[in-house]
Amino acid sequence: MTKATDFPLTSFHWGTYRAEARNGDLVALHPFEEDPDPSPIGQGYLGALKGPDRITAPMVRKGWLEGGAGTKGSLRGKDAFVEVSWDEAEQLIADELTRVINAHGNQSIFAGSYGWASAGRFHHAQSHLKRFLNLLGGFTRSVNSYSLASGEVILPHVLGGAELIYDATSWQSIIESCDLMVAFGGVPIKNSMIGQGGLGAHRTRPALLEARAAGVEFVNISPLKSDLSDALSAEWIAPRPSTDAALMIGLAHVLLSEGLSDRAFLDRYTVGFDRFANYLTGESDGIVKNTDWAAEICGIRSEEIQTLARRMASGRTMISVAWALTRQDHGEQNFWLGTVLAAMLGQIGLPGGGVGFGYGAVNTVGLERPSPRFQAVPQGRNKVKTFIPVARIAEMLENPGGEFDYNGKKHQFPDTKLIWWAGGNPFHHHQDLNRLRRAWARPDTVIVNDWCWNSAAQHADIVLPCTTPLERADITLSPRDPYLVVMDKVVEPSGQARDDYDIFRGIARHLGIDRKYSEERDADQWITWLYEQSRKSATRAQIDLPPLDELRKTGWFKMPVPNEPHIMLSKFRQDPEASPLRTPSGKIEIFSEKIASFGYDDCPGHPTWMEPVEWLGRAEQGQLHLISNQPKNKLHSQLDQGPVAQGDRIGGREPAMLHPDDAAAHGIRDGDCIRVFNGRGACLCGAVVSDSIVPGVIQISTGAWFRPDPDTDVCLSGNPNVLCKDKGTSRLSQGPTAHSCLVRVALQDERL
Repeated sequence: MTKATDFPLTSFHWGTYRAEARNGDLVALHPFEEDPDPSPIGQGYLGALKGPDRITAPMVRKGWLEGGAGTKGSLRGKDAFVEVSWDEAEQLIADELTRVINAHGNQSIFAGSYGWASAGRFHHAQSHLKRFLNLLGGFTRSVNSYSLASGEVILPHVLGGAELIYDATSWQSIIESCDLMVAFGGVPIKNSMIGQGGLGAHRTRPALLEARAAGVEFVNISPLKSDLSDALSAEWIAPRPSTDAALMIGLAHVLLSEGLSDRAFLDRYTVGFDRFANYLTGESDGIVKNTDWAAEICGIRSEEIQTLARRMASGRTMISVAWALTRQDHGEQNFWLGTVLAAMLGQIGLPGGGVGFGYGAVNTVGLERPSPRFQAVPQGRNKVKTFIPVARIAEMLENPGGEFDYNGKKHQFPDTKLIWWAGGNPFHHHQDLNRLRRAWARPDTVIVNDWCWNSAAQHADIVLPCTTPLERADITLSPRDPYLVVMDKVVEPSGQARDDYDIFRGIARHLGIDRKYSEERDADQWITWLYEQSRKSATRAQIDLPPLDELRKTGWFKMPVPNEPHIMLSKFRQDPEASPLRTPSGKIEIFSEKIASFGYDDCPGHPTWMEPVEWLGRAEQGQLHLISNQPKNKLHSQLDQGPVAQGDRIGGREPAMLHPDDAAAHGIRDGDCIRVFNGRGACLCGAVVSDSIVPGVIQISTGAWFRPDPDTDVCLSGNPNVLCKDKGTSRLSQGPTAHSCLVRVALQDERL
């Protein structure tokens, strides 16, 4: 009798599975035997792998093919596509690249290609795109991430490095030594089902339950009760969205005014606390930032803030700040203030205490694991120095040659003539999709590599069909996960689909750079080379990996996990002189002279409350605050067309959760079709009425494929990014501000 373990392994960003195929079709994905909490997301491939949205041949937009580059860009997303041969598609792209580079320079190519591609180490679409374009002289790139751009930029100034995001104190230490976890933005298990580069075993849910059984108490600070599991019996504090900074400042005032802060720690390990203390007491601006001040902004009781601050100071406390909080207007302040609170408690570098950035954001944060350096596909050198912050795409396209501020310097937008996207979907990640769509019409040419007709592919000029991880062999080699998994080819590619390596190799032949691009290796030879290089690197880190032939026989290998709990910044705490931080002072910078020198009024030299561009404190009658968080049934927009994501739809639309009071005020009942709208756009959703969300707030998960009605531009599938404002968090990081967004709701006629 066939057992699940007899089936070949495959791995995705949402987990590892045993793949069962029959007569060339995928029929089941069985959970990996090592995974205690498998994700259902993988089941989304069933029915989608060969479904109606599959791209099976190279396609060219009709207007572009007939009129040439730059023809009717406004028809992207509306125009028909024409099937062409691979040779014709390769020649069209080779000719267009040559034209653009010769006429406008390499900086006019924007290879944003932002997103999560294959978990396999070799078949990583963005690596191949960047390697290919670097051989041609380079391209304009993007920096930072939509997930937490403002956090990535602020942490080097405050703690010396953005890598601390993934260096969090381990769950083992929290289980053994923590008394209280205060989770700003919660610890959402649905987000933790994901891990960059693939994952073997989901850790977050079991770790949280182990911590609760060990006596750890939890506080969930979020408008959504579901941001922390009911099984943890957490206290739920629900401030107004985008007011987390004010709440943290109110907590800091209690610690200062009641003598609960650790002055010895502040004196030895930080700089600039007195400047921040003057801000708290109002000496610097005449406004005392006490709990009454914070309560009025946050919409919670002053006594609730006081009680929480005292509770935090009474034992070992871990402060967790969710990545989502960086996606608010002035999102930098939340990571900065979380650090300040932990410093005032004096627990940074101690077991089970301090601060962590994004527990529950991905499986990686808090995961007990080794940290080897593994070989990636070499990308070569990008000779173009032009870049943009990742969330400034529309502005770049609208304003060629314009200036923008970023991290203390002024930069210039390029004049973009060609966009190439591989391994992602900008019409998922970006805000104000109607603005993006208008800007997207400006370049001469848009090329997309993808396996399905998502909104990015629909808005392209040339679409190149690529394989899925189930249709090719690879191997996971993630330095952020202890499992190495051999990814077997399970089914044959659909139609004419090719893996990205073969796609770029074919175009490289037309440009005469095939040998440089391929180094005369086929895919299997590249995988062998990557593994052997990684094995050598692991040996230097005293980690013994099995020979590749042996790994292929067993299918997977788990690297040894350190016996001792990991504690973030423990070496710095033990000896700050011998192990200084990479900040200008070598210490935690509560006041940053460097940031102050930039002169940014939207990000001064110490953490500060600044009103968001949109929030309930300035809302008009009937407006609600939109929370557009990560979906539970897919990774971003991947597999939105599959049965798992579609099974959660209400009338084919994304669910929108709102409080019974708000539903009653608008005459909305559970299951109704509703229109969510503001001055930027509108989308249709299915109403979910629940008291697990606070009044005045509506929640719509991201990831629904952008599907605008041709007559009204209303997104029929419920993509909330048609509503979110496309504005930078500040001039420091220019991160996205999706969570600072006001909307209105109304019952909708189903006929639209």
